[in-house]
Amino acid sequence: MDGNGRWAAGRGFPRLLGHRAGVQAARRIVEAAPAAGVGILTLFAFSSDNWRRPAAEVEALMGLLARYLETETPRCVEEGVRVQVIGRRDRLAGRLCAAILDAEKATATGSRLWLRIAVDYSARDSILAAAAALPELSRDALASAIGPAVDLLIRTGGERRLSDFLLWESAYAELVFTRTMWPDFGPADLTAAVREFRGRERRYGAIPTPPRLRTEAWLD
Repeated sequence: MDGNGRWAAGRGFPRLLGHRAGVQAARRIVEAAPAAGVGILTLFAFSSDNWRRPAAEVEALMGLLARYLETETPRCVEEGVRVQVIGRRDRLAGRLCAAILDAEKATATGSRLWLRIAVDYSARDSILAAAAALPELSRDALASAIGPAVDLLIRTGGERRLSDFLLWESAYAELVFTRTMWPDFGPADLTAAVREFRGRERRYGAIPTPPRLRTEAWLD
């Protein structure tokens, strides 16, 4: 969800207006994801590094997140969307924590789409916390503790880096980088990214299987 602030600045608007437009983009993508063949959607809403931003912007972002969850939870229930928030919660305001708990409880049985929202999230911290909590460390145990593997990772806004997002889960993810700012990212962009993903060959380190030679029936 990158590019909200730059989207607003490029239009002469306050950065907060860009974040509000980003919320609208999130709503469009959540609605479009099931039809695009997406079963799990993870949105990077606020990273642990974002606390370095001006206090007024951080406070406004937290308020937007709380309002989004409060407003969208009934719709998620109707549409079969399960909501889960990943990341730290000990630094979040009471209103936002309450909105998270309410959304997760109300949508727990949703099966049409699993919507994961990363708030105060750091992939490195997530890996450390999961590893520390395991009685015995192994790849399988760590993968189970951290979360589902990522097939396709899309970054908007023109940047070409992961920025501490889903590092373990994205070990074999296909990456799509687009210059489109998040507020302008829509269902057609999502569909195009999924189409590109499906056209790629995923070998996981193996040699691709050669195509079977076609033979005439009389040679069989």
